[in-house]
Formats: sequence, C-alpha cells, structure tokens
Amino acid sequence: MTTDQSGKVSAQKFRVNNRAIGLAALSTLALAMPGCQSITGNPFVAEIRIIDASPDAPGIDVYQGSNILAYNLGLGTITTYVATSPGTYGIIADTAGTKQSLVAASGTLLNAGQYTVLIGNYVNSLQEIILKDQSTPAPTGQMNVRFIDQATRTGALDLYMVPAGATLATVKPAITNITFNVNSGYLTIPAGSYTLVALPTGTIPTASTTTAYTGASVSYSSGSARTFVLVDQQIITTPGIQVVTGDDYDSPSATS
Repeated sequence: MTTDQSGKVSAQKFRVNNRAIGLAALSTLALAMPGCQSITGNPFVAEIRIIDASPDAPGIDVYQGSNILAYNLGLGTITTYVATSPGTYGIIADTAGTKQSLVAASGTLLNAGQYTVLIGNYVNSLQEIILKDQSTPAPTGQMNVRFIDQATRTGALDLYMVPAGATLATVKPAITNITFNVNSGYLTIPAGSYTLVALPTGTIPTASTTTAYTGASVSYSSGSARTFVLVDQQIITTPGIQVVTGDDYDSPSATS
C-alpha cells in the first residue's frame, strides 16, 4: 500500500453520492461539499473523501479505524469531503454489510489537509492509494488539473483540455501516453471553459476522429483545482472510459 504525497474524471459526469457518507461520521463531524470551501483551510481539521474506481469489486464500506466513512460504494462513486481529526489512520475497505476486509492502507492526515482515498483495480488485485489533494488556490487567472488513470481496459491515452471555441485538431494534449495507475500530479492551465477529450495515444486528431471519451464543456474559475479520474465504463460494448471529477478547490468568491 502506498501514500502519494505529490498532490490532490463527460458524456456523463458522476454525481456525488450523499447516501454513501457514513451516518456515524455525519453524526459527529462537519461535512464540506467539494468546491464550497466551508471548512477547507481550517487548521484544526483534515478532510477526506473516497473514490471507488474498481470495475468489479462488490459494494464497499469504508472505515477510518473503527469509524464508518462511507457505505456501499460502487464503481464511479465519489463522496463529499468529511472532516476528521488530524492523525495517522488505517483506512479499511470491507465488502458492504460485512467485516470482510478487501484492502487497507495507512496514511497520516495533516492539519488543514485534504485527502482522497482511491480504491481501484480488479478485486483480485485491489489497491488503495491515499492522495494529498490541493487545498490552496492556483495562481490568479489559472487553474490546476490532475489526471489519474484507473481505467483497466483502454490502454494508453492522450488527454486534451479543449477550450471553448477551439477544435481538437488545433489543441496540444495536456498529457500524453497516460496509462493505468499513472498520476499526472497537478498541471497549471489558464482558467476558462474546457471539454475533456481522450484519444488512444499517438492518434492525430482530425474533424472525423473517433474519441475514446468526450465530456461536456465545463467552466472553471480562476484559482480552482480539479482531479479527473479515468475509470472503466460499467456496461462494456467496446472498451471505454467514464470520468469522475473531484472538486478539489474553488475560490471562496466563486459560485458553489
């Protein structure tokens, strides 16, 4: 098990699954919706969220020690951030409704830190990674983006952030040759409206190019930070991906 301290995925964009947040955690801890920054930066708490990227794992319950964080997660689920006391914890993923452990990892949560617990790969090789998320603004006029590939079936991809008004053929990729388990770390690009597009690595885009993934156009404010996690499609005809988007940071002056 590893802890990644390097930083903090729309034909369809997965929505936050509020039901996945553990009732026990909610009864004692404040909750911050991603992007709204109600407690982000508080020096006396850490925040943690869960993403389930495993294509074949059963429903997953996630515990921080003996405290429940999330119930019955499934592929493509991202929870809201949950506030917790800083410290070193074991984060355990069990088969939902049981105490049958599937995978676990240990990590230190620091004051004012934001973290993502990413559960991925096939169940017979299930892995859990604790990521440090960005909780401070990008430079003025810029945004920070991080790409994490948890898609097991599609092979290497080139990812493009296509600005509004531009075409795929005129844009350079934000990252090339991203493969399973690669974390790009945070990249800086100008704030604005973008469409995320994925192509098989080495594809030269034209007006008729078939993409592996094309998202919706989304506007990102100055100073914001986002994590895009590539995951497998739930229903496979030909191998493809969906994208889970984590709202790591938005300026307090931005609309939540």
